Amino acid sequence: MYEWILPSLSEVLAESQSTMAECSPAKAERQWRISLAATEHLLIETLAIASPAAAPALVLAAPAPLFSQPTLTQSLQTVTFTAKPFNPLALMPFQMPSTATVAEEHSSQEAVLPLLPADPLVAERFCLIFTEKFRLVLVLAERKNGNKIFSLSFEPEIVQQAWRAIKARVMLTNPDFCAELDALVQQYLPVAPDYRIAMQFSQLLLQELPEPEVSKDWETATIPYPQPPSTHPQHSVPDVELLQAFAHEVRTPLTTIRTMTRLLLKRRDLPAAVSDRLEIIDHECTEQIDRMELLFKAAELETCASTKAANTHLTPMSLNQVLQQSIPRWQQAANRRNLTLDVVLPQQLPTVVSNPTMLDRVLTGLMENFTRSLPAGSHIQVQVIPAGDQLKLQLSPQPQCQNTDAADTSVTPPIRKALGQLLMFQPETGTISLNLTATKHLFQAIGGKLIVRQRPQYGEVLTIFLPLEVSHQQKLEVRKN
Repeated sequence: MYEWILPSLSEVLAESQSTMAECSPAKAERQWRISLAATEHLLIETLAIASPAAAPALVLAAPAPLFSQPTLTQSLQTVTFTAKPFNPLALMPFQMPSTATVAEEHSSQEAVLPLLPADPLVAERFCLIFTEKFRLVLVLAERKNGNKIFSLSFEPEIVQQAWRAIKARVMLTNPDFCAELDALVQQYLPVAPDYRIAMQFSQLLLQELPEPEVSKDWETATIPYPQPPSTHPQHSVPDVELLQAFAHEVRTPLTTIRTMTRLLLKRRDLPAAVSDRLEIIDHECTEQIDRMELLFKAAELETCASTKAANTHLTPMSLNQVLQQSIPRWQQAANRRNLTLDVVLPQQLPTVVSNPTMLDRVLTGLMENFTRSLPAGSHIQVQVIPAGDQLKLQLSPQPQCQNTDAADTSVTPPIRKALGQLLMFQPETGTISLNLTATKHLFQAIGGKLIVRQRPQYGEVLTIFLPLEVSHQQKLEVRKN
């Protein structure tokens, strides 16, 4: 018997998989996050070799869009399901944007559809993916006893059953859109995935699993900052769990608001003043979503057995590309607080090893907190300098007057009060942010290192070190030695 008039997705998968087992919420959440990360990389690699005439991948997800890589989200058609009462789409039909708008809008195609509050699917997180190469369903559900269960399947018939359960709900809440969405799904034939797809997914899953501590000297020599034994508790701490829940609850409605805002921005009949206000709403939502992502990641690190256990797919990457995206946001943050910002870059930036998306968020969050701690009229210098096998990025406030006596130009460190294990409060500005320890752990998780020094005449100077890519020849030389 189903719990409701329609089966939930966890019930659909439970009927076909006898090996599903309940586990602790933390373990199931970890399985969900690791599988989503592997799915994201699988989509990126699969879509990169897809034929130009192939339909873009279709993603049906709840409660919010699940992927963050810009190169991927711009290639997806996304339908998000929500039971939030402020969703106006529950009262009107919705039309899926045409595929031609993707390149023009530079954003993923997103639709938002309602779920009825009584529907047990409201309590599940799910993701149905349709591509020309494979179909995949992932579900995270909570049981009445508090445990959770995660399951996934590439089986075409199971994914088809999951789609039928979703389709029936769309018919209930938005029948005008049902035929259009069904036509989109029918573009993807329910063929069994090539065995190489499953192998590729398995390898990506393994890459996302926590890495064991290395013991060989030549292996540790290739890592500029080997992670020390963790001092984190292995069990969740109440304030850390509260922060995780808070970050999730804030991020979810903000993502829905941003989705609806972007849908409105696609309309051609909006007055310029309305478009400008919507752009501001989109910008503010994005800033706060990224901030919540950082808080959630910091809380996740605190509950791991080691900071290394939560490393996020480190890869050689172009720092120049990240900086080109980040510097305009840094300039905006400085301008809002009447600060000036000067960025000094070398002519050529070497390749570093990190996580592009997380590095962008962590650097932007660090800059946001840094600018909040400075008085109006201050000048900030950001300098990027090669330093041996590392790249040094330094943020330092500059003196406002060079001719003033040193005793008069000393900068008083901002007053900060601790809020639990991860947060700090700055009474002067009313700002709540991650504390220094949590921020350092974030940089460790993305392969870097953060050093903070207090200089009386300048204030806080932040120095970030990122490891440079180690060439194959250098690795061989290290092994020989």
